[in-house]
Amino acid sequence: MELSISSEPPSSNLARNLLAEPEESNHLQEWKDWKWQLKNRITTLEELKTLIALTPSEEEGIKRSNGRLAMAITPYFFSLIDKTNPNCPIRKQAIPRIEEFSISTHDMIDPCGEDNHSPMPGLVHRYPDRVLLLITDACAMYCRYCTRRRMVGEEMPPMSIERFEETYKYIKSKRSIRDVLISGGDPLMLKTEHLEYYLKKLRSISHLDIIRLGTRVPVTLPMRVDKELVEMLKKYHPVYMSIHFSHPREVTSDVREACGMLADAGIPLGSQTVLLKGINDKPSVMKRLMHELLRARVRPYYIYQCDPVTGTGHFRTPVSVGINIIEKLRGHTSGYAVPTFVVDAPGGGGKIPVSPTYLISQAKDKVVLRNYQGNIFEYFENCSGG
Repeated sequence: MELSISSEPPSSNLARNLLAEPEESNHLQEWKDWKWQLKNRITTLEELKTLIALTPSEEEGIKRSNGRLAMAITPYFFSLIDKTNPNCPIRKQAIPRIEEFSISTHDMIDPCGEDNHSPMPGLVHRYPDRVLLLITDACAMYCRYCTRRRMVGEEMPPMSIERFEETYKYIKSKRSIRDVLISGGDPLMLKTEHLEYYLKKLRSISHLDIIRLGTRVPVTLPMRVDKELVEMLKKYHPVYMSIHFSHPREVTSDVREACGMLADAGIPLGSQTVLLKGINDKPSVMKRLMHELLRARVRPYYIYQCDPVTGTGHFRTPVSVGINIIEKLRGHTSGYAVPTFVVDAPGGGGKIPVSPTYLISQAKDKVVLRNYQGNIFEYFENCSGG
């Protein structure tokens, strides 16, 4: 069986008409077709200039972005952009800027050290009981802060059958592995029957407890979540899904519908959010995003400190910004709305939780704590009862 992603040459005139007034178009059926969305992605400077007035930084950034992590924006995601505001949080994620080509001292090509923990191509084994399986380098849209920009964006064919068989044998031979995260790229870029091939093989491994899918497609291409996909995923439970959200504006009615279909199919949904300067680095914006996620039946899971990947310095904030956001969430909203803020330790140290300091001191039989209001409390550890 030949594995492939769905991608065909664009029909740009129709795309341009739909981008003007998608909801008023006579071609709404095409707009709702995920394969049409992929065919009509915006990938060139010339095409984008007919749709939006670009800044000099954007024009130069697009010119210099080719090969890996070249520009590709689905018509759907482009429709969320504020065409008049260069600082639009959706626009900054999707359109390259010249700032991407400013390299700082501590930038890294592989900040999470995935290549150093890769026993074979396409497989990362960092933690004892779980592995990361990278089955494609294609995404529906290429986020400009991507931590895997070293390998994502050329849209080569997915992992071959032969290579997957080697990773399958490796996972099957390691009985300590109980969890596989399928990512890339984005696994939902695969045709449904091809994604099922991987899931079916993995589910045949007796010591695998769960299979997870890491994806941004429900956000950038929500029409991809269709009945065929959902019915297929249901066959391989327990299946979990981590969805990458960045801003509350991304939680549209289309996204809520996609998440609802997945949740109704019994797939637990968690969110992953990268902390990004000028996009979601205000506590009010992050709180609104967390609330929108809960309404969409997605449990806030992680906020990531932006990795020091090459060319993303303009997106990074101090770690203290993330700590402050957690401070403004904890106690001020539902516990379900408070994710874990983590730094993925540069070089491959894994995710390290970082939070405000609530433990003031610790002594024999007693700890001193503060709550979200700053009030101090003592807790006595008289565990023996004497």
